[in-house]
Amino acid sequence: MSDQSHAPHLSPENLEIWASVATLLERLPAALDTQLQRDSGLTHFEHGILFALDSAPEHTLRLSILAGYANCTLSRLSRAVTRLEAKGWVRREIDTTDGRFTLGILTEDGRAKLAESTPGHQALVHRLIFETLTANQARQLGSLSARVSSAISPESSWNPSR
Repeated sequence: MSDQSHAPHLSPENLEIWASVATLLERLPAALDTQLQRDSGLTHFEHGILFALDSAPEHTLRLSILAGYANCTLSRLSRAVTRLEAKGWVRREIDTTDGRFTLGILTEDGRAKLAESTPGHQALVHRLIFETLTANQARQLGSLSARVSSAISPESSWNPSR
């Protein structure tokens, strides 16, 4: 166990900043889930899986790669993929190039579900982030979020432009 006696204390200003960040971390996922569940019957996590598969070549990714993008365990991803499979939105196949891996493949119905769910989701993101901040502040938020994410884990995170 690490020695906590020498850990830096948060100043009142830092505590106020941290309280804002912590509140955002609690409220934003709940807001995203609420909108997607209400409008599309998806969680934000499930929507992210569909989006990542749709963005991948041939709408296919190894589940181990997808778990890395989603920052989750293979077990959590597998449970979500099972739910998406039951609805006909994703299917699994053994990777023919290496049978040790399983592929997640977005189906045509999955692409249709993503197309249906994306406009409302993007409208909420636009309202919560891009209508609340100036363009410069939004860029700063993206940059600062990437810096904090890198401090947590140096592994590169999923980027839709890659």
